[in-house]
Amino acid sequence: MDVQALLTGMADVAILWLQENLLSLALAITIFVAGRWIANLLTKVIHSVLMRAKVDNILVDFLSGLAKAAMVLFVIVAALTQLGVDTTSLIALIGAAGIAVGLALKDSLQNFASGVMLILFRPFKAGDFIDAGGVMGIVERITVFSTTLRTGDNKEVIVPNGSIYGGTITNYSARETRRVDMIFGIGYDADLLKAKSVLRAIVDNDERILKEPEVLIAIAELADSSVNIIVRPWVKSGDYWPVFWDMQEKVKLTFDQQGISIPFPQMDVHLNQADGPLS
Repeated sequence: MDVQALLTGMADVAILWLQENLLSLALAITIFVAGRWIANLLTKVIHSVLMRAKVDNILVDFLSGLAKAAMVLFVIVAALTQLGVDTTSLIALIGAAGIAVGLALKDSLQNFASGVMLILFRPFKAGDFIDAGGVMGIVERITVFSTTLRTGDNKEVIVPNGSIYGGTITNYSARETRRVDMIFGIGYDADLLKAKSVLRAIVDNDERILKEPEVLIAIAELADSSVNIIVRPWVKSGDYWPVFWDMQEKVKLTFDQQGISIPFPQMDVHLNQADGPLS
């Protein structure tokens, strides 16, 4: 077949189709252009409403983009319908593809749903020190799929949101103050009242320790080899570890200076010698 004749025939068919469907084509183009404009306008409205509701910026951008994609898809289907295209099969294909993608990305969708819940309910925010998903560290970033933490030794750990939201979340930065729980053991032969007085003086001389709530200093246990004294001062959350570490050193040095013994686990072994000579 002559190529030139084939091209001419195709052009004639196209011209004939345009003559018969010019109005439908114009309406389809109008639907598409107007629909895109309306979709962009509604996307801006949704974005503005979510921003006024103080929703997290990450979730605002994601939901706005998702809404825009859904509206544009609807506009495309409407335009194709105007052209006389049977969109029933197309919609069924899109639905089947959506189910297949959902099954393939089940874990990702779980992480996404968990990320949306984390962003909406805000159990923690960037900068908080948390223990979640088996990782303890400072929150660097929160996205809809994962949360990035920085550990104490400066490692970056990316934790799936599903692991975080599906487990226990401990936020050490959620409150302005924290209680430091410490136990110090002294020997049974040590002066108990003197030890408590020394501990009280150490606590009172530390400006980081809050006056309210009052510090608790009390006997916790009469253990096997020591008398255990609990010391529970309240501090600002940021001072927790500095106070904890400083108290360990100050108590040890002061107890040594004051002659207050700090026992350590030990075992006494007694051997009974037989009366007669060994055979």
